[in-house]
Amino acid sequence: MMGAVDQEQVRGAMEKWVQEWIVGLAICPFARPVLEQQRIHFAVCPAQDEDARFQFYLREMSDLLDADPEQRETTLVVFPQGLEEFEDFLDFHAACEQALVEVGLEGTFQIATFHPQYLFQGEDPASPSHYTNRAPYPTLHLLREESVALGVAQHSDPEGIPARNIALMDELGVEEIRKRLGLEK
Repeated sequence: MMGAVDQEQVRGAMEKWVQEWIVGLAICPFARPVLEQQRIHFAVCPAQDEDARFQFYLREMSDLLDADPEQRETTLVVFPQGLEEFEDFLDFHAACEQALVEVGLEGTFQIATFHPQYLFQGEDPASPSHYTNRAPYPTLHLLREESVALGVAQHSDPEGIPARNIALMDELGVEEIRKRLGLEK
């Protein structure tokens, strides 16, 4: 069992990642205004067991539902303990998706996933493309469907975003990516 989580350290690492990686490289072209307007909530889960992590996720989903989008547009739910293995994280994500359906919030929220070991199915494990979804900690990103739809409608080429990101990762290469993310060997 791990010790207590330094929530501020985890939050700081995630904020830096969003600022420098997601916004800085425009991996998500919709993130800059939300970040600049401080409408991203970083929720660091201190729980060490699965049930407590799941309850934390449910509370964050409820809090986002109740929040004014002008104050809190989106939430990154960060799990620094217990989901270090990517397969465990995927199982947890599936349970969270199921809960979204069961509580009737499918169509209200969607969940994007990020993990330090993220691998796109069918991609070469050595491909730099995986870094578009690699974060310092396992993270479920709760997004408001309405906001996503608006962003997509206003973007000139939303379907091209993944291809652009993959091309950027390929251009940077794994060595440069790891350097930028502070993951040098």
